[in-house]
Amino acid sequence: MKFIIDNWMLILLAATSGGLLLWQTLQKSQGGAVGCNEAVRLINREKAVLVDVSEPTEYATGHANGARSIPLGSLAGAKELPSNKALPVVLMCATGTRSARAASQLRKAGHEKAVSVAGGLKAWREAGLPVQKAS
Repeated sequence: MKFIIDNWMLILLAATSGGLLLWQTLQKSQGGAVGCNEAVRLINREKAVLVDVSEPTEYATGHANGARSIPLGSLAGAKELPSNKALPVVLMCATGTRSARAASQLRKAGHEKAVSVAGGLKAWREAGLPVQKAS
């Protein structure tokens, strides 16, 4: 008992640290956002489909190379989505806000591996990854 009283701060710090690690693990398992490097890994190694949920005018001004354009408003039932719901779907928008909503929407529709790119196209550009304009 004396040990606990003398070291209460260290015990509190250890419990807080463990709680934060557990919270991060739970967030990832719920299909939270992924970084650009993880998105590229999913595309290259797991044949993930890259979808840009920005509006058509935003998509035309610049989007990640190879991204399919499916605006958030027309995502439900879009034919451009993979019919195989086991394939990963990587979603992107300008900042990552709309794509996070889109990922949640797709997971509810059965695409269990739908994830959003954290930071969106802005982070993609900052990472030096290829961007193209619609022609």
